[in-house]
Amino acid sequence: MGVGEDGENSPFFMPKSDDDDDGSKFHLSDELRLLAQTELREDDATRQHALQQMREWIQKHPDIKCCRTDSAFLLRFLRTKKFSIPLAQEMLERYLVIRQLYPQWFRGLDIDDPAISELLEGGYIVPLPQRDGLGRQVILTCAARFDPYKFTSVHMTRCHSLVVECLMDDEENQIRGYSYCNDESGLTMGHVSLWSLSDIRKILRCIQNSTPMRHKATHFFNVPHYANKVFEFFISLLNEKLKDRIMLHTSIDDLREAVDPKILPKEYGGEVPLGDMIAQFRKQLEAKREAIKALDKMEIELNPKGKYVADMEDELAGIAGSFRQLQVD
Repeated sequence: MGVGEDGENSPFFMPKSDDDDDGSKFHLSDELRLLAQTELREDDATRQHALQQMREWIQKHPDIKCCRTDSAFLLRFLRTKKFSIPLAQEMLERYLVIRQLYPQWFRGLDIDDPAISELLEGGYIVPLPQRDGLGRQVILTCAARFDPYKFTSVHMTRCHSLVVECLMDDEENQIRGYSYCNDESGLTMGHVSLWSLSDIRKILRCIQNSTPMRHKATHFFNVPHYANKVFEFFISLLNEKLKDRIMLHTSIDDLREAVDPKILPKEYGGEVPLGDMIAQFRKQLEAKREAIKALDKMEIELNPKGKYVADMEDELAGIAGSFRQLQVD
């Protein structure tokens, strides 16, 4: 298949940028350069060669009809997979597949969507403006700010998807990774019963195998005792690496021993009010609105017998029911 003309109308479009995009330049600090080299096996030659290989693979792939080929996008996958080109290619293909297999979760993401906008304005999920002690982007969620009788699990997932799409092109995030703080003080069985067992397994497989993010630490705090069985089930579906990175805290005070309270919203003992953090992040979303909408131009031909579609169906065989069927303490 030919590449066609340059620009966003090309089957392999590269968003407009003033930067040299062949991957030869490292645009971040010497500290991040050393971290990338130490943790990700990245240097200038490796990065440039890997980007070239990724672009050639995309152009020759028989099922990929349209895909971003700019460095920021491709480095999402290469850095997540520590510059193993075959693993990065596999994750990119899975990413394209899930976007089309589950469009209700991953396509048509827009800050102007009324449900998403209301959830973000209400503070259900917000990336914190300051990084943690290891320089990672921190994402805070608050169950009490999600009304399970007004919104659905689809709204919840779309909200998360929009937030991470806004963050994943950031090269410092790609290198340092992400940590998560989840306030479950308002968690009810209404939240839990939103999800079918098959959907929770699907979304966890998407997070683990198809989303190019380095998940470094996940903190849960204020978990109600009646949700223990649910969390046990949730954790059982994760791979060993992610299981080891989950920390359960009995209270906000316990969390503050693991996360610098200064970076948290004022409502959690920090310095900046949550409302200010929400307003600041909304500006980022508005600035990236068109770029995020343009992701829907990407297309891969879904083959029902293809490797990744078949893998997803095989993994989910026999999974049925909902969390209502789980006994709670």
